[in-house]
Amino acid sequence: MSETVTRPINVTRLFTDEAGESHFVEEKLDLNEVNFAPPAPSMFLSAPAEARASVYLLCPDGYFGDFHPAPRRQIMTLLEGELEVGVSDGEKRRFLPGGSVLVEDTSGKGHSTRSIGDSLLIVTQL
Repeated sequence: MSETVTRPINVTRLFTDEAGESHFVEEKLDLNEVNFAPPAPSMFLSAPAEARASVYLLCPDGYFGDFHPAPRRQIMTLLEGELEVGVSDGEKRRFLPGGSVLVEDTSGKGHSTRSIGDSLLIVTQL
């Protein structure tokens, strides 16, 4: 019997606590080795998540969205530009192309978003 091989990756999650404050946290997600696209070699894959829709979103240079909750649970992946996201506990993080965050602060104080240059994202609604 062959042993399942897993590889962990870091995932940034933005969430709301019971007091309505928003925070960032780094979590581990296990990817399992699978034969995903035969005859190509095996690769590592997460468990699938159903998605409602995906959209491209362009925040123009200088865009600032003050604190607001996310409209729905979503994954935001930055393709171009730079975004600064602030949470209500005072932390700010900058995301560069390739950066991704699981956004789950759909209640409470939410987060702020500032675009540095034109920032192009893919937003996948879960």
